[in-house]
Amino acid sequence: MSTTNVPELFGSMVFNDAVMKERLPKDVYKKLKKTMHEGTAIDADVAAVVATAMKDWAISKGATHYTHWFQPMTGITAEKHDSFITPTDDGHVMMEFSGKELIKGEPDASSFPSGGLRATFEARGYTAWDPTSYAFVKDGSLYIPTAFCSYTGQILDKKTPLLRSMDAISTQACRILKLFGKDVKRVTTTVGPEQEYFLIDREDYAKRKDLIFTGRTLFGAMPPKGQEMDDHYFGALRPRVAAFMQDLDEELWKLGILSKTKHNEVAPCQHEMAPIFSTTNIATDHNQLTMEVMRTVAQKHGFTCLLHEKPFEGVNGSGKHNNWSISTDAGENLLEPGKNPGKNAQFLLFLTAVVKAVDEYQDLLRISVASAGNDHRLGANEAPPAIISMFIGDELQGILDAIESGADYTDVDKTKMNLGAAVLPAIPKDTTDRNRTSPFAFTGNKFEFRSLGSSVNIACANIMLNTAVADELRQFADELEGAEDFNAALMALIKREIKAHKRIIFNGNGYDESWVVEAEKRGLLNFKSAADAFPHYVDQKNLDLFAKHNVYTAEEIHSRMETQLEEYNKILHIEAMTMSDMVREEITPACIAFEGELAGTINGKKAAGVSGGMEAGLLSKVSELTEELYAKNTALDEAIAAAPSGDNIETAHYYHNTVIAAMDAVRAPADKLEGLVGKKFWPFPTYSDILFYV
Repeated sequence: MSTTNVPELFGSMVFNDAVMKERLPKDVYKKLKKTMHEGTAIDADVAAVVATAMKDWAISKGATHYTHWFQPMTGITAEKHDSFITPTDDGHVMMEFSGKELIKGEPDASSFPSGGLRATFEARGYTAWDPTSYAFVKDGSLYIPTAFCSYTGQILDKKTPLLRSMDAISTQACRILKLFGKDVKRVTTTVGPEQEYFLIDREDYAKRKDLIFTGRTLFGAMPPKGQEMDDHYFGALRPRVAAFMQDLDEELWKLGILSKTKHNEVAPCQHEMAPIFSTTNIATDHNQLTMEVMRTVAQKHGFTCLLHEKPFEGVNGSGKHNNWSISTDAGENLLEPGKNPGKNAQFLLFLTAVVKAVDEYQDLLRISVASAGNDHRLGANEAPPAIISMFIGDELQGILDAIESGADYTDVDKTKMNLGAAVLPAIPKDTTDRNRTSPFAFTGNKFEFRSLGSSVNIACANIMLNTAVADELRQFADELEGAEDFNAALMALIKREIKAHKRIIFNGNGYDESWVVEAEKRGLLNFKSAADAFPHYVDQKNLDLFAKHNVYTAEEIHSRMETQLEEYNKILHIEAMTMSDMVREEITPACIAFEGELAGTINGKKAAGVSGGMEAGLLSKVSELTEELYAKNTALDEAIAAAPSGDNIETAHYYHNTVIAAMDAVRAPADKLEGLVGKKFWPFPTYSDILFYV
């Protein structure tokens, strides 16, 4: 068995710092690094040298093409591949790649969603190289991470506003740090997104229209066993799954992705991969790549990788935990409490900014995790509730309570736990527990935003978070920069803001029904569905926030709202149509065939003088449920046909309130029929087939 040399493999397909240092002239390398670290513009001469070196390196890795790789508002990635070939006068070709081709691309923008920013006939769009995210080679092409905008300069992607939000929080955080006597040139947010997913047999996937068209099962009776035995979570990896995970790690490592942790999750066939933290824009690129590579590697092992938030009813769905922190260019984590957090004024100020941001912009954080798929998870005792709140733990709660009341606070000493067996070491005990029911939990030196769905592009959540915190830091800096007594003003500010925004802090059980009542008393928002959340994109305070920090224009925010509402409506329309087709084309014919066999058996028994009472009773049940299924499916068809058009908000509420209810009504008799109709008749694999035979 061969052993993988991980240090040698890691980043081998990436045009990373080591490659740049080796292949670029020193002066060009220094200028490029300055652009990457300080955000300065890159000139054409430098780009030309970089392009040639990048092309030569890519060819050495087997590349024949290049692509500007971008993230349109679809939430997935897009790419158009061009070869390096240029014809010569003698009928041959040479391999060329110019600085202009590196810096700028021109894909057709007409078929990408714009949310009304442009008409379909206005086709010109531009991609622009993002030098802060390394290029890489995959499948014979050089991939160049880029931003995407329209001919008129309006942003049509996820990357550009993310980079703008990172600039915003850096600018304001540097102002704050200057007040503490620190000369910091740049502050960056870092993210480690934990990715949950399902692996199912590809043959089972291919037999289910609902999985193919929607990514989730629209029918399925619960098998005798689900996840109640807790035997899958952290369980031993099955050989086939372990082989997939090993290949996945190696493919991700080649691309410079810091894949760190792998394990079984709670539901059968559910798993998780977690990376080490990286800068937010790079983490976003890497997470998009991770999802793509998961799907590709899964196919090689006879699997299909499901990234939908709720592929199977009755067992846990999949999320993506967004572990977010802030660090300086010197490597200082600004959310690190230190040994004495009660005396760490800098940490307390940044903590206060996050508390205030989460409270004032609950709506934006809720919007950032809203989707048709995630509606199935949030608040379902498997994921955080739809109400945004934050957990800070006993120690920080005690510190903030003491600040608010003016009482003295004694720092909690860390202790060690003695496990009672001489052979086991005493292990350090943290000063506070974790809370898995909280949407936004402090976990030692970072915040874990746990509400994201598994298929989502993490850019949106981090744009909202970065911009909201940036604005609070701006307000703090404006106030403190003119203070005569900085320390007194600082503590007064922290005390005032904690008192004003403590309602957002909840350290209890977010799954408990009493929390919904308590949250309403506190005045917290509760957008139960994506249809409820999306319209708040354009609340005036949100338009003002993004305009103030040059993250979005008002038109760009409106476009995001319209794009996501339209996507929501289309997803539910596709799901409803798929369900109706499956009833007509698969389930109903299967039931009729089973009824025919039962009728034949009954008649045969009667002819032989034997009672067919059991078969007759079963036939009656199946017939009754099939009639009900037909009637409910007809009602679903009518509901689909009656869907309004023109106003995306009205349509979204209609689909949520009317079409989903009609779909639930169709599923109920269908799932009952699955338990009655003979297995050889049932037209597609059941949950028992899919979840327990990988």
